[in-house]
Amino acid sequence: MVGKINRENTALPARERGLQGAEVNSAHSPSPSSRPQRTQYSVNWIAKLAEIPKTEWDALAEPLNTPFLEWEWLNNLETSGSATAKTGWQPCHLTIWRDRQLIAAAPLYLKGHSYGEFVFDHQWADLSYRLGVRYYPKMLGMTPFTPAVGYRFLIAPGENEDEITEIAIAEIERFCKSNRIASCNFLFVDPDWRILMERHGFSSWLHYSYIWSNQDFRSFDDYLQMFNANQRRNIKRERNSVAKAGLEVKVFTGEEIPRHLYPLIYSFYSSTCDKFYWGSKYLTRSFFEQLYPRYSHRVLLVAAYQKEGTRTPVGMSFCLHKERNLYGRYWGCFEEYNCLHFEACYYKPIEWAINNGLQMFDPGAGGSHKKRRGFPAKTNYSLHRFYNRKMERILRNYIEEINQMELEEIEAINNDLPISKRTINFKL
Repeated sequence: MVGKINRENTALPARERGLQGAEVNSAHSPSPSSRPQRTQYSVNWIAKLAEIPKTEWDALAEPLNTPFLEWEWLNNLETSGSATAKTGWQPCHLTIWRDRQLIAAAPLYLKGHSYGEFVFDHQWADLSYRLGVRYYPKMLGMTPFTPAVGYRFLIAPGENEDEITEIAIAEIERFCKSNRIASCNFLFVDPDWRILMERHGFSSWLHYSYIWSNQDFRSFDDYLQMFNANQRRNIKRERNSVAKAGLEVKVFTGEEIPRHLYPLIYSFYSSTCDKFYWGSKYLTRSFFEQLYPRYSHRVLLVAAYQKEGTRTPVGMSFCLHKERNLYGRYWGCFEEYNCLHFEACYYKPIEWAINNGLQMFDPGAGGSHKKRRGFPAKTNYSLHRFYNRKMERILRNYIEEINQMELEEIEAINNDLPISKRTINFKL
């Protein structure tokens, strides 16, 4: 039995934000009865993260391994104009309180499209259309534009996780059904949290990412020994080609990052989007500029300079780190150099991770070329629940078959890795 819940005013003018049919209904708990007193909770839906003090939110988020649920990152997405109702990411965050203390939160968004999610659900949307069932708007739990594992509800240490999770799920379902929202979806979820959510009726959909794991490597040369002879030569040749081009590649972290590099991150990011990923320029210039100085402690930049003493790099990759994890996010260059992408996005970050004792490096979405450079395919999951009975029944009937096909693809990828030591731990 969960505690008693009071729903406070949600105050989300959804129609003004362009999502028809998602108008919020607020409700209140009944008057106290003669039943024994239970724990008193209140739930509140908020339209922007800035309504929650940073210290209160981060008391829940900072203990996690992922940096992408921290207040500074999520609030920056909103205030920079990157994740807003105008861009199709209407913030709709759930918070749970006891008295005036924030004890749990779920960063959530109402979506009228599927762009920027990196879990490609277009076939489900097409099926919904053919069945005459509404697919949008949908409720989405993830860090916008960030295909990195780690999403989960934020729950204060010492709280009853099962009870709080039950309250959150019940409120999300009430909210979605009241506002004619078609489904609830959580993407790139924390592996342990997935198991908990499956017990609460969510279906898991299997995907994969290319992830590097530190196998107790002592140096970059030690890391190279896991490859077969041909691939070792290839990687050395790629790194040497960057040096032969006269480029100096530097790593900057935290306070040592020059302030003038932050606006350049956007320029490199924008250039790459224009060249290769039309329609995927989700982040604004302000987003990158606002990372300084409050989020500099999480940032790692790999910058390539044409000659020593040059102030402006010719290419740069943008990464984040927290605890023992490293995440590659964006890359770009103003001039094309052979293999600079591999050096800035893979080899130099791996070298830095080994030297600093990090255990995991997620280089970002896509790219089958990653597997030849030490990034095997590893499983990740999304969680789904449709509120239309027909769609939910189809999901449950076929998701295991879909997952099995995905698992076979992952095994085929990893059976083709150019490694010499099959005893290397590439656990899925």
